[in-house]
Amino acid sequence: MSEQAELLQVARDARGVVTLTLNRPQAFNALSEAMLTALQKATQDIAVDTSVRVVVLAAEGKAFCAGHDLKEMRAAPSLAYYRTLFAQCSEVMMGLQRLPVPVIARVQGIATAAGCQLVAMCDLAVAADTARFATSGVNYGLFCSTPSVALSRNVSRKAAFEMLVTGEFISAQEAQAQGLINHAVPAEQLDATVQKLVDSILKKPRVAIEMGKGLFYRQLESGMEAAYQDALNTMACNMMDADALEGVQAFIDKRPPQFS
Repeated sequence: MSEQAELLQVARDARGVVTLTLNRPQAFNALSEAMLTALQKATQDIAVDTSVRVVVLAAEGKAFCAGHDLKEMRAAPSLAYYRTLFAQCSEVMMGLQRLPVPVIARVQGIATAAGCQLVAMCDLAVAADTARFATSGVNYGLFCSTPSVALSRNVSRKAAFEMLVTGEFISAQEAQAQGLINHAVPAEQLDATVQKLVDSILKKPRVAIEMGKGLFYRQLESGMEAAYQDALNTMACNMMDADALEGVQAFIDKRPPQFS
């Protein structure tokens, strides 16, 4: 088994659910260069595998992810190095959003800085009610600029800026109220809550989810008129899919749809 494979465990079930597990618990699952490379490789593989239906992003140990590996970053201080590192991290984050299937964060512990960014870039997030979240780089003189891109697209501007400028933790309950996560549940209910989301998604046609996810993120970055134009074209194409036609016919016939 390679070092990268050990850092990121990849498991898949018969239904097409892929679980990516950050496996560097002794370092609070910090995003080392090797970890970023492993994540990038995994998402690239998933992106071209049409049998994948859902991705769950999980972690081993007490922490979900403590952000970048600061020891590694401090060992090679140069502008070129930092630009390359943050470019790679941004590609990993965008790779999650670009995946044609939903990505669910399973957050069992703290998620700080780029770890908080990782949660924000997932399409859905479920956290143990003991988990905490922070963009804490500012406490060490480094404003969490790249995490701010994801954070500010999940929570309100003032809530995001308060996290960014204070570096203070918020609870799972606060994270849910602010829109960073979908659910905050007791730790013993974490897997069941994730599974409920997975089961619901698996009942839907993959093509509808793929088209819908792509449109969802495109329209967020568009003006209203362009967003509606994109949305109507997407819906028209979706309507021509056999599963959509079957779904509408099933509604008319008052029966459950039989998706392919």
